[in-house]
Amino acid sequence: MTVSSTNTKNSYSGDDSTVVFAYTFKVFDDDDIQVILRNDTTGAETVQTKTTHYSVSGVGNTGGGNITFVTAPATGETVVLLRAIPLTQTTDYTPNDPFPAATHEDALDRLTFIVQDQQEELDRAIKISKTNTITSPEFTVGATTRANKIFAFDSSGDLSVTQEIGTYQGTDATTTTSAYSERDIIKSTTAAQLNNVYICVADSVAGDLLTDTDHFELLVDAVSAATSATNAAASATTASGHADDAEAAQAAAETAQSAAETAQANAETAETNAETAQAAAEAAQAAAELAADNFDDTYLGAKASDPSVDNDGDALTAGDLYFNTTSNNLKVYTGSAWADAALVAADFLQVANNLSDLANAATALTNLGLTATAAELNTLDGITATVTELNYTDGVTSAIQTQLDSKFATAGGTLTGAAVGSTDTDTTNTGSVTLDFSTNQNFVLTLTGNVTLANPTTEQVGQSGFIVFIQDGTGGRTVSLGTDYETAGGAGLTLSTADSTTDIVPYVVAASGRILLGTPQLAFA
Repeated sequence: MTVSSTNTKNSYSGDDSTVVFAYTFKVFDDDDIQVILRNDTTGAETVQTKTTHYSVSGVGNTGGGNITFVTAPATGETVVLLRAIPLTQTTDYTPNDPFPAATHEDALDRLTFIVQDQQEELDRAIKISKTNTITSPEFTVGATTRANKIFAFDSSGDLSVTQEIGTYQGTDATTTTSAYSERDIIKSTTAAQLNNVYICVADSVAGDLLTDTDHFELLVDAVSAATSATNAAASATTASGHADDAEAAQAAAETAQSAAETAQANAETAETNAETAQAAAEAAQAAAELAADNFDDTYLGAKASDPSVDNDGDALTAGDLYFNTTSNNLKVYTGSAWADAALVAADFLQVANNLSDLANAATALTNLGLTATAAELNTLDGITATVTELNYTDGVTSAIQTQLDSKFATAGGTLTGAAVGSTDTDTTNTGSVTLDFSTNQNFVLTLTGNVTLANPTTEQVGQSGFIVFIQDGTGGRTVSLGTDYETAGGAGLTLSTADSTTDIVPYVVAASGRILLGTPQLAFA
């Protein structure tokens, strides 16, 4: 093949993820490539090892192939792929054999590649330009002599080894007594330039001036430094005096600051105490206003007729009071109606009538405003009593009481008005609930969670009534039963599940510990 490309190197930037990088030049063997990672921050170069760090593909291809890393080069690293053909000749021709054109061409390509590789190195070397000249690029100074020295160019422009700055030649006056060469260093002994240090920048002759800038350059200005030192000492003395004054002023300022901080702390404490007192006063005011509002909501004052709302326009509550200016009675709200809580003197049984009332039933009836006669009393539901029996005093058992007890115990009685059993209306029921049968006949329970009716101890044989179950706004509440509650077939209770539905369950107490529940009547609407 012909060699038309001079490319011998490829460079890429690592990114922590890419592992495959292309090389664009031909190689004869996978050892003909050198792989280097360069740290972009420190400049450190690390030569990679084949198989350990990478593998090579595309060997022999004119357009090159790929380097595949085991671990992706990191961000901040430069990947350099450099062709490095070994400097050997491996082609062997056998006499009288046919001419091996392909082998010969590979040998020529190999030599060309070696030249290209070397040229790449030469391109990186420091060289003089094509139009420049240097008499001798060589130096003959031995290793010991050139140790800790640097390359430099001498007065002829040829390469030399010299000290880092120059060669110290001792002291001299402002007007020199010796000739000096370039890079010589001299210290002046003249008073005006005492201890100033100069470097020779061009060869000079004896009798030249150290202040001649064509031949010398001032390195250390000792005279100016001494003047500055003297001035600095004077300034330091002055500053010391000012420092004493400053320390006294600082002490006074610190004392003033401390006093200010103490005053601020006292002010903050006073402010905190004031805030605490204000909070207490506001709390007391709120409590007083609440108490006044509560009293105003309970005692409504003097009014000519029964009010329908309290003084704030809110609904009446049981226990509200007001004074009726028409009847001159104090009235209390029972929760549904107004009732007299206190009466005027004319509405009471007079103290003066106590003895006559106790001694004579007819007189008592008259004083009480009743007109019933003994005969009328004797016709009360079949009960007979004499006037004498009504004329009992403290400690004497009334025959009428005995008859009343007997009447209602054995024969039953007839109530001539509506009789309402006591009903427990409970708006919050969840978990274990025990019904109080000694206080209530009926129960209206709003279910706010799943409920278990616990076994009661207050039921009475023959007691009967109903239990109303109301689902809350969530619905789906269930009722489980204690062992004292019995249902037909032991089926338990199955209630409506929709929210806000109402179910009714009748009950009767058959015996102590046996409360029989009827079939639920569901979903009243």
